[in-house]
Amino acid sequence: MKLYGYWRSSTAYRVRIALNLKGLTAEQVPVHLVRDGGEQHRPEYTALNPQAAVPTVVTEGGSVLTQSLAICEWLEERHPRPPLLPSDPEARARVRAFALAIACEIHPLVNLRVLGHLTGSLGLSEDDKLAWYRHWTGLGLAQLEALVAGHSGTGRFVQGDSPTLADICLVPQLYNARRFDLDLSACPTLVRIDQACRELPAFADAAPERQPDAAVT
Repeated sequence: MKLYGYWRSSTAYRVRIALNLKGLTAEQVPVHLVRDGGEQHRPEYTALNPQAAVPTVVTEGGSVLTQSLAICEWLEERHPRPPLLPSDPEARARVRAFALAIACEIHPLVNLRVLGHLTGSLGLSEDDKLAWYRHWTGLGLAQLEALVAGHSGTGRFVQGDSPTLADICLVPQLYNARRFDLDLSACPTLVRIDQACRELPAFADAAPERQPDAAVT
């Protein structure tokens, strides 16, 4: 199995966590998203993933998988232990809703392509870009805090006392929030869960600064 990713990509980060939680390994193939206009736009990569995005997984059988949540669900179906989704249908829906709130509501507004468009084609200043990032990420995280704070399903992690797909999405999003100096004081429950996650080897080993391409500028 091969994982095409970028050390600081939050979506590739999600898949690294999922692989680690499942006890699986994949050959990491770096795709630098910034250098030389972005290696994701090279023809040899777009032939693999026409969306010119990471992550991409090539399975042992040669199938090509894209989109981080789809890859995580594929891992769950192929390797169900330990589970990334609860067995209870309502808890499972809650985990998926939390993960989708990040993957579909927060991340699309603040990913590299959007931020690059703001400062490139639209001519916004760096300060304006940061204000955009902090507004949409802060709003999204505040809404997630309201979903988990005091909820009966919330435990050490977003759902109960075992990490799930929800935590897999949360940790990379908070990593990026800290990169952009976002004030997280309004999200104490999320910060607590994030800390509990990052104490686990599966999360710690997936951290961006621990990846082999982290030193490549």
